[in-house]
Amino acid sequence: MDQSQLDLFEASPSLPNGFRYQPDFLTADEESDLVGRFATLSFKEFEFRGYRGNRRVLSFGWQYDFNRMELQRTDDMPEFLLQLRERAARIASLEASDLQHVLLTEYAPGAGIGWHRDKPVFAEVVGISLGSPCLFRFRRKAGLKWERASVVAEPRSAYLLQGPSRMEWEHSIPAVDRLRYSITFRSFKPSHYLSQSAY
Repeated sequence: MDQSQLDLFEASPSLPNGFRYQPDFLTADEESDLVGRFATLSFKEFEFRGYRGNRRVLSFGWQYDFNRMELQRTDDMPEFLLQLRERAARIASLEASDLQHVLLTEYAPGAGIGWHRDKPVFAEVVGISLGSPCLFRFRRKAGLKWERASVVAEPRSAYLLQGPSRMEWEHSIPAVDRLRYSITFRSFKPSHYLSQSAY
């Protein structure tokens, strides 16, 4: 990644520390190719302790089982995601091999995701948006009130969650107006990586 690309990938002073956003991370042709590939994949309804969400998901490398509350090994990442993983790793100043997990999410019109933080087993999070734009919202408890911030994640953009934006702030996405896909690469915290690599 050259300096001109790095200059695009900056934090806004109004957004949580550790959050980075880059528009036009993908070209329109790359986005179209990925959406076409996703249409052939076997997404499954998101399930959390018997509750089925309004989005569909598919993991590679590892998957987090929300019923058992644990990581489980799953299929290797397909070839078409490996080059994208290398680019995602550069955003976070990681090696591609550090991003052991990728989650693909399909948001149909009307689907979103509620307030949450990614599971503690994960460290850096790099997300890539395709299809519909969405409002990426943040909140953090501050005494009796909430600190809040938001950014519009445009199609073909990428973002990084690390530091306070990853560990201190929750995030959510309200319902989208049209079909959206997200690609979320995650690294493990070192202690969790060591325990999982022994499997």
